[in-house]
Amino acid sequence: MMLAKLTVWYNTRCPVCDAGIDWQRNKLLALVRAGTIEFRDINEQPDALAQFGATLDDIRRRLHATDEAGGLIVGADVAIALWRLTPGEGWLAALFGNRAALPFTRFVYDRFADLLFAWNKRSGRW
Repeated sequence: MMLAKLTVWYNTRCPVCDAGIDWQRNKLLALVRAGTIEFRDINEQPDALAQFGATLDDIRRRLHATDEAGGLIVGADVAIALWRLTPGEGWLAALFGNRAALPFTRFVYDRFADLLFAWNKRSGRW
């Protein structure tokens, strides 16, 4: 199976985000080494997704990714894309990314992301 390139943008200043991506990256090490998946810190290139209208705060609030075709993926859909690629986690993508569950998954992800974003702002992690 040929995998398309995925570039995931995240906030390394958020300790929860940084730890989560580090954990995921380690599980996807072979794909990272092959260049199939790339994880990038938005704080190093704050305008990287400006062509999509995504601000630095948008990316600090929710995961963003670009695919090989140049499309933008946001929030829970990024997590689902990563689960699909992660050995042993395809069942998470099937469970939370199916047509019936996806609206609920997105809602829960967005509320958690909002809380985490507010916590990081209050803690001065900018």
